Amino acid sequence: MHFELATSDEIAREFGNRIRAHRLAANLQQSELAARAGVSQRALRNFERSGRGTFDLFLRVAMALGLIESMSNLFELKPKSIKAMEQASQRRQRASRRQSE
Repeated sequence: MHFELATSDEIAREFGNRIRAHRLAANLQQSELAARAGVSQRALRNFERSGRGTFDLFLRVAMALGLIESMSNLFELKPKSIKAMEQASQRRQRASRRQSE
């Protein structure tokens, strides 16, 4: 699936499908994964079906499946030029103010 062309609902469903696929590959029943993740079986079932749920639920399930390390670079800022690399090493604390037009 190309996420850049998908709607948020389609991406959510794809995440639910992928979590389900990982659960099945680990040979776990929904009740077993829910217990390991500390979430209700109903919440897990709904997440697998629709991809909808809290971010906490997603993290708990990902951790229980051992997927958290593969997410470590998900939103990592990757510099695109030498100048950007230099600026990235000087971490900003806030966004710059926008000038009024």
